[in-house]
Amino acid sequence: MTKRNPNMLNFTGSNFMRQRLILSVLTGKAITVSDIRCNDLEPGLREYEVNLLRLLDKLTNGTWLEVNETGTSFSFNPGSLTGGTIHHECCKLRGIGYYLEVIFALAPFCKSSLTISLKGVTNNQLDPSVDAFKSAAVSALKSFLVVDPGIEFHIKKRGMEPEGGGEVLCHFPTLKLKPAQFRHMGLVKKVRGIAFAVKVSPSMANRFISSAKYEMLKYLPNIFITSDLMKGAAGGKSPGFGGCLIAETTADVIFAVDVASQPAAGQVPEDLGKECSGLLLEAIARGGVVDSNFQCLALIYLTFTTKDISQLVLGPLSPYTIQLIRHLKTFAGIMFKLEPYRDPNDDISDRLNIGTNKVLISGVGVGYHKFQ
Repeated sequence: MTKRNPNMLNFTGSNFMRQRLILSVLTGKAITVSDIRCNDLEPGLREYEVNLLRLLDKLTNGTWLEVNETGTSFSFNPGSLTGGTIHHECCKLRGIGYYLEVIFALAPFCKSSLTISLKGVTNNQLDPSVDAFKSAAVSALKSFLVVDPGIEFHIKKRGMEPEGGGEVLCHFPTLKLKPAQFRHMGLVKKVRGIAFAVKVSPSMANRFISSAKYEMLKYLPNIFITSDLMKGAAGGKSPGFGGCLIAETTADVIFAVDVASQPAAGQVPEDLGKECSGLLLEAIARGGVVDSNFQCLALIYLTFTTKDISQLVLGPLSPYTIQLIRHLKTFAGIMFKLEPYRDPNDDISDRLNIGTNKVLISGVGVGYHKFQ
C-alpha cells in the first residue's frame, strides 16, 4: 500500500478486494485501488468484481465510484448503508457465496431492515455454498446479537455452473451487536446434511448420502442427511449434484463443508461423498468457535461492536483472515491480542492430542456509531 493522497487510502492489486470495500463502507473512508492485473493478457476488473460494485451501490446511498478506461484502477467513496428491498443478478463466474460474504458483513449495520434476493450460481467449487451460509454464517452472526429478531434465509432455487438459475432470499431485521466471549467449542454431538441433484438422476443424491454416511458412521452414530431434488425451474439451468455436511457441537458451534460436481467432469457421487466427509473431519480438527470459512465475519463483528472486550477462540488462521487483521488496523486502527490457547477443562484433547493448535483473539470494539 502506498499513500499518495492523505484523504484516501491507496492500494494496489486485485487481491482482497471484498475486504477493502467492506471496511471502506463500514468506516466511511474512501479508497483507490490501482494496478489491477496490469500484466495479465486481460487487464482490469473482472465481470464479477464490477457486479460486486453494482451490488454495493444498491446497498448504499450516496456512493461515488470512478473507474478508468482500462479498468485497471478505480476510486470508491462509500455512502451510508440504508437497507430496504434489493433484487440483484449475480455474475455466473462466481457463486452467490462470493456476494453473501459482503451481505453478511454489512447487514447488521444497515439503518433499516434488509431484504435481498440474489440470483445466480448457488453451488460451485470456488465459493462457500448457500447451504454453508444458511447454517454456519447465520450461527456466527446470531452469537453476536443481543436478541435474535428472526433472520430468514431461504433457498428458492438451485443453480449449478455454468448457467446458474439459482435464487436465494435473505431477510435481516434491524440488528444490534454485542461483545462476545466464546472459548469453549464443545464436542460434536450430531451431523446433519443435505444432498442435491438437479437436472440429473435422483439416484445421484442417494449415492452421495450412502457414501458420506458410510464414512461418518465410523466416528458418530447421530447422522442424518436429507435429499433435495428440485425439479423444473427450481432446479436451475444446468445439471449437477453435490452436498453439504453440517456438524453441531454441544456448545452450539456449527461447522459446514460442501462439495459440488464440476461441469462435464465425469465425477461420481461416491467420490464426492467421501471427499465431503474428509473435509468435515478436517474442519472439526481445525476447531474454534467459528467455522474457519467465516473467521473474517466474526472479526468484523468483533471490531464494530460496542466498546467492550471480546474474545474468540479460532482454529489456525487462514491467509485471508491474517490479511483482514492487517486491513482492520489500516481502516479502523484496531489491534488484536493473539495468543496460543489450550482449554484448561479439556483433558480429553490433552490426553489424546487431537485437533490443531487454537488461537485466542482478544480485542476492544471501536463501535460502528462513531462512523455514522
